[in-house]
Order: sequence, then structure tokens, then C-alpha cells
Amino acid sequence: MKKLATNEHKKIRILFLKKSLCSLWLTKIFVYSCLFVVNFKKDILPLLCFGLSAVLLTVIQVPFGFSFCAWFALVPFVIAAIGAEKIRPVIFASYIISLVYWLGNIYWLGFTTIAGWLVFCFYIAFYWPILAISLRYCFLRKIPLWFSAPILFVGAEAIQGWMLKGFAWRYLAHSQFENIILIQIADIFGAAGVSFLIAMVNGLIAEVIIDAKKKLFFKPANVIGAILTAIAIIATLFYGKYRIVQTADFVEAGPRISVVQSNVPVKAGEETVPPDISFIDMLLESRRSLAAEPNLIIWPETMVETIFDDGYLNLVGQGSTAKIYHNALVRHSSEGVCLLVGAFSSDAYLTDNNEIKFSAKYNTAFLYEPNSSARQYYDKIYLVPFGEYIPLKNLLPFLYKIMMNLTPYTYDYTLDAGRDFTVFKMNSGRKVYRFAVMICYEDTLPKSARRFTIGTDNRKKIDWLVNISNDGWFVRQKDEKIIPSTELAQHTAISVFRAVENRTPVIRSVNTGISCYIDSLGRIRDDFIAGNLPKKAFDRAGKGGWFADQILIDKRITVFSRLGQRLDITCAICLIFTAFVSIYKYNRQ
Repeated sequence: MKKLATNEHKKIRILFLKKSLCSLWLTKIFVYSCLFVVNFKKDILPLLCFGLSAVLLTVIQVPFGFSFCAWFALVPFVIAAIGAEKIRPVIFASYIISLVYWLGNIYWLGFTTIAGWLVFCFYIAFYWPILAISLRYCFLRKIPLWFSAPILFVGAEAIQGWMLKGFAWRYLAHSQFENIILIQIADIFGAAGVSFLIAMVNGLIAEVIIDAKKKLFFKPANVIGAILTAIAIIATLFYGKYRIVQTADFVEAGPRISVVQSNVPVKAGEETVPPDISFIDMLLESRRSLAAEPNLIIWPETMVETIFDDGYLNLVGQGSTAKIYHNALVRHSSEGVCLLVGAFSSDAYLTDNNEIKFSAKYNTAFLYEPNSSARQYYDKIYLVPFGEYIPLKNLLPFLYKIMMNLTPYTYDYTLDAGRDFTVFKMNSGRKVYRFAVMICYEDTLPKSARRFTIGTDNRKKIDWLVNISNDGWFVRQKDEKIIPSTELAQHTAISVFRAVENRTPVIRSVNTGISCYIDSLGRIRDDFIAGNLPKKAFDRAGKGGWFADQILIDKRITVFSRLGQRLDITCAICLIFTAFVSIYKYNRQ
């Protein structure tokens, strides 16, 4: 297993530990108050077991990279959930440890909004008690853990990825992003298939440990579970090898693409780098990349800080920032290259007083083409709660002021969601290529990439996917040096599964990193044809520059693209049903 051992990543780990200690301090009062209502002598074991699982689930993800621990990380959790005499200590212990786990592992949300980070962690921590109660209920009904554990844990991941527009983060599957053979089953089951297999192994190990105390090593259910688990693992590895070997027969050389990575930390209400300076820097890097003779150049999300739609441009004068930037990009694209940039758009109109007003605002990707006045564009569909809009603003207006405290802004910044899954068309000689753009966290949502990839006729609509993002929210600056958080590496690892699920390469252009090219097998390419960014993809965090590479287009259409998240949905339904029944039974006792 490769380790991220560079100095930059050592600093990430130190920062992570500091933030984790801070999180422990913030929850100290809460933890102590909870311990008053549990019997410490009897209930310390569940607390320790849940804590051990929390540690293991932390180190399996990048930048730590101990992915092999994922295969037994849930065992202490399962034993704690079903081994305690009473259910009350299980509920309290699991919630306390879950809260600390999330506060420590998504500390970077606090960079943007401390209040939002705390509230979100208090909410998401409820998943562990629900899982623990459900596991306990299944075990008491003699349902084997190797069967119940994967269904319930995958169901919890699925619901986590859907609630509040989705937070598809820190899944079991994500820890295995470098295990290329294993993750190929994602083109059938999605990332959920990998998580299911890992949880199945965890459940079997827990079942054997529990039965070992009773000297029931060869219980029929365990033998069946071991056989089925072994078959599932062997079949997964054989399938992965088969898909890798056959790839050469289905791929063809695509266009050459350049990616510009800016390196600008972002703080709400603060101007860390003047927009005109960052624009000029990106333009210079973009023009340097012309030496690689790319067909397409990609800039990160919202790094052109102005409104760019034609309606607005027609209302402003030639001396406006929007017009100056627009004209510069037109001249740049006229050098014979398509140019994809992230900016804003709007539904602008003039009032009777000749003031420009907006009835809607969007987070948008614009495609500039050589010798063309028309531009293609995509308005972001899946917006980030509290980052790009306030949930229930119109439905529950009395909560609006309270919810504003959970955002990084002091003003109404609300954006509107787009409606169309735009497919961009790009002419390159006699060839017409098609691609789609996922903006920011849209690449963490399987449904987003799938909708872009497959048409209603079950045919592939695109040749590749682009992810433009602005992860400058999740870095810190010290002495003019950018210090990245764990968010950058983990965001990159999640993107791997979008490539495998749809057999569609993903090209990422991300402010502060990590910009990279991920092929249709999910391999993050460390090398490139030309560029001034570090050769190794994960070393690009907190750096500025560019790289160019030629992508390979995969013609295969996957089962996942056609059927979607069937496994996720099934497991989520099972978890919801089990949770309701188990809670009902618990309340009746």
C-alpha cells in the first residue's frame, strides 16, 4: 500500500491531530454530562469498543492510507452493539464516540463555518446509534452478522449520501480507491458494492469472535457465511482482473487536455488574493499550457469572480470587470483552443431606474470555443446546503436568521439550482467530442455522474467527465504557504468511483488541488505529457500550475449506468424498516 509520506502530508496529519484535539475539547462538557446517565463501570467497554472502531475508520482513509484496516474496522463496533447487557449504554456510547469521530474527521468544515460544522456533526452522529440498535435487533432475531451488517452499514451510507442534498463522504469503499482490482465491481453495484463486501467480512469476523466464546467454531451459519464471503471476494477479484485486461479492446485515444490549478485560499467576506491578480495568474498559466497543444483547457470552479452570461454582459459597459474578463477569454480561445471556465451567471434585468437586478443566480461552467461568439454553459444542479443555499428558506422563513448563523456569510448569498444536465460538444478537427461538467461536490454524488453519462435510450452520451471545484475553502495559509486539509485528498479519492461506475475518465481542475486525470479504471495518473505541477497527483495539494495529458475514451456501457443505485436503495429501505421496528420494540420494553 502506498503511503503519502511527503512533508506536505505530514503537515496535514499534524493539523488533523490538532483539530481532533480541539474537537475533543469542544465536546468535553457534552461527554461528561452523558457519562452521568450511564453506569461507567459496566459501560466503559462499549465506549472503548466504539472508540477503537472510530480510530480504525479514521486511519483507513487518506492521508493515513491504512486501507487494510477497513476489513476489520467495524468488528469492535458490532461487538459493542450486541455485547452490552442493556441497550441504553450502547445508544449513549455510540453517539458520544460518533460525535467525536465526525468532529475530528471533518474538522475542515469549521474553516468555513464553526456553527455549521458543530450542528452538522451533532446531526450526523445519530447514524451510529441507529446502526447499533438495528444490528442488535437483527442479532437477537438470529440473523447472521455477515448478512445483516453489510445491509445495514451500506444502507446508512446511502441515507447519509441523500439527506440534506447528500454528504457522500468517508464510505468504507473510499478507503480502497487504490485497490484497482477490487473496485472494478463498482461498474455493477457502484461504490456500495465495495462497502458491502468490506462490511460482510467485518460481520463474519465479529460473528466468529462471538461464537468462539461459546466454542461454536463450526456453527452451520458461520460455515455458510465463510463460504459465501470467500466466493464473493474471489468473484470480485476475478471480475476486476477481467475488466482490467479487456480495457485495451474498448478504449481509444481522445483529445489532449490541459488543466490549470490556481492556488488561492478562500474565506467568506475576505479577499485573500485580489480577483484580477488571480485571473491574470490563471491566464498566464493557461497560455503556458498552449505549448502542449491542447484541444481543451480547463479552469477551476468560480475562479473567474464575475457574472458571465450574455444577458448580463449586454447590460454592462466595456469598462466593467465582466466585459474585460470576457474579452480576454475570447482572445485566449481564439488562439485555437476550447476553454472551460467556472464563473457565475444570472437572470439579469434593468429596473425603471436603470439599475441591474437579478431574479436568479447560478454557479456556472462556460465553454469558450475558437472563432465562435456563442458559448455553451451548465448551471450547477446539486447545490451545497448552507454553502450555496439555505434549506427551507421559503417554507420556514422564521428559521432563516437562525440558519444564516450556520453559513460562512453575513448576507443572503443564495444561489439557484440549474435544471438541465448539459452535454458540452467540442469540435476537434473532424471529430466531435462530448463531455459533461460536475461542479464542486457533484462528483461525490453517483446519481450526478450517472445522469450525465447515460441517455434515456441507455446509450452513452459523453466521452469523459470534468470536475471543476474550489477546495480553497478547506486550506489554511501560513507565511504565504498554503497548508491543505485532509478534505483535498479525500475528495480526490471519491472521484475515482465516478470513473469506474460509468467507465468514463474524470478530469479534475481544482483550486488549491488536487487536479488530476483519472482513467476509466479508476487509476489516478501521476504522470503527464507536459506541465509544471508535481508529477505525483497527491503532491499537487496546495500548489499552483498546470499539466496536460491525452485522455483515453472508454466505449463500455456499465450495468451501474443503466440501473443506478439499486443496491444502495435496497439496503437503505432495509435499514429504515429495521430501525423503526427495533426502536418500537425498545420503547415497548
